[in-house]
Amino acid sequence: MRRAYNSVLRLPQLSPCPQCGEPARPHRVCPACGYYKGRQIFTTTVGD
Repeated sequence: MRRAYNSVLRLPQLSPCPQCGEPARPHRVCPACGYYKGRQIFTTTVGD
């Protein structure tokens, strides 16, 4: 029973993307703009 707390799930920590300002996980490519460490990794398109 003492170890029951170890299995509690945690929400991912989000920080604002320095490029676009959208919340993104740290040390990952921003899903909104596609930038990581100031470099564009992939292009994003806005679809209708």
